Amino acid sequence: MKANKVITGIIGCVLGLLFLAPFYIILTNSFKTKKELFMNTLSLPKGLNFDNYIKAWKELDFIKVFFNSFLITLISIVVIIVFASMAAWMIQRTNNKIANLILYMFIAAMLIPFQSVMLPLVRLMGNLHMLNIPGIIFMYLGFGSSLSIFLYHGFIKSIPRSLDEAATIDGCNSLQTYIYVIFPILKPISITVALLNMVWIWNDYLLPSLTINNEETHTIPLRIFYFFGQYTKQWHLALAGLTLSIIPVIIFYFFAQKQIIESVTAGSVKS
Repeated sequence: MKANKVITGIIGCVLGLLFLAPFYIILTNSFKTKKELFMNTLSLPKGLNFDNYIKAWKELDFIKVFFNSFLITLISIVVIIVFASMAAWMIQRTNNKIANLILYMFIAAMLIPFQSVMLPLVRLMGNLHMLNIPGIIFMYLGFGSSLSIFLYHGFIKSIPRSLDEAATIDGCNSLQTYIYVIFPILKPISITVALLNMVWIWNDYLLPSLTINNEETHTIPLRIFYFFGQYTKQWHLALAGLTLSIIPVIIFYFFAQKQIIESVTAGSVKS
């Protein structure tokens, strides 16, 4: 028994180091000069040189691109949470062959790679004059709904139907039951859905590169790409920009980790 704990601890430490290695490389190299970075990417920096961060902040126009990324991410997450939770609730409570078929269609949609539909989709959105921020939010809703509905559906199974029936007896219609009874209970899984979609949308480069054609609405990943020119690649500035960009995600996860754990445990119990 003791040997198993030791082996498990060793495996855990090794996996932890593997997961932390990219953060170490990004953080240490963001403080190096360009010459120092190419000489040895794994070594510690000679000093805490914040010139890279200052220059990256200015060249990225970080306040503006941060606001653009924040706006797109926030609105997309809110829309996904509202529509996905409503859809999952109705599918789970209906629970007939048609509802199950719709659920399976959403699950199957997760297997479709974005690259296979991106060009026809962007062409369609262009014809509808829905590119830039409104169009990209609409597309994030479409691509983010499948996984979100799947997660919500599993969590809603643990919510007794008696709550819905009690709300109906008290005179609530379906919308009121969802707003005042169901949605507040979904807080833990909603935070999990928000975190998963935040990491994806915040770091997404491909979809914004296809739909955002105005420099005023560029996101952080789009603007960081400017550090990689045809002849020069400013890795030291790019890594400083990446470090700045991941800070909001880490802060959100730090404050939301308790609810994420609650959603995992609650979603594993079937009613």
